[in-house]
Amino acid sequence: MTVIFVTSSGTEIGKTYVSALLTRQLREKGVAVRAIKPVVSGLDETTFPESDPAALLAAMGEDVVYENAASVSHWRFKAALSPDMAARREGATISFDELVDHCVAAAGKDDPLLIEGVGGVAVPLDDTHTVLDWMQAVEKHVFISPLLVVGSYLGTISHTLTALESLRARKLDPRAIVVSETPGSEVNFDETVETIARFAEATPVIALPRGGEADLAALYPL
Repeated sequence: MTVIFVTSSGTEIGKTYVSALLTRQLREKGVAVRAIKPVVSGLDETTFPESDPAALLAAMGEDVVYENAASVSHWRFKAALSPDMAARREGATISFDELVDHCVAAAGKDDPLLIEGVGGVAVPLDDTHTVLDWMQAVEKHVFISPLLVVGSYLGTISHTLTALESLRARKLDPRAIVVSETPGSEVNFDETVETIARFAEATPVIALPRGGEADLAALYPL
């Protein structure tokens, strides 16, 4: 059973682009990977065509219609806020146990499974749990292989290394770090990648130019 968990150092970094790219590449190799993003905020029917669930549906070759959103994202909220805040706006909460059970059940049904997280590694899901807690709880049931996606903006090196240390502290060593180029950044992309690689030690670092390609499927020879 293979579970790839795509997480990040923050929001609007490129998680979905990487998730969709990896999903397409694996499927092109004949691997019937299923991609889900169990929790999503900032979503409604009018914005759905440009949404994260829509991108994952397209990567799997499925119909990109709002009616299929639930097959990718079980918990959907309209406000573009952290999940706990977005849920509170709607008088709702995310049951952490249900979220974990949902992912474990999906892993038992679909092999391999790609889970895209929400926001960065420390984003709150409810009053007491973060994405790190989510990953660690799923890990108790099935082995997960994290993929850390980061940007190339000014400040990303500190954010990246902090996220990396947080994952390692939970014994969730990333399979790799993907540096997704930040549009409009005045920081040199290649230098940023080189610096992150120098401090990442044994964790591979992959450069992904914005809108470009990288052989992410090679990370997971399924």
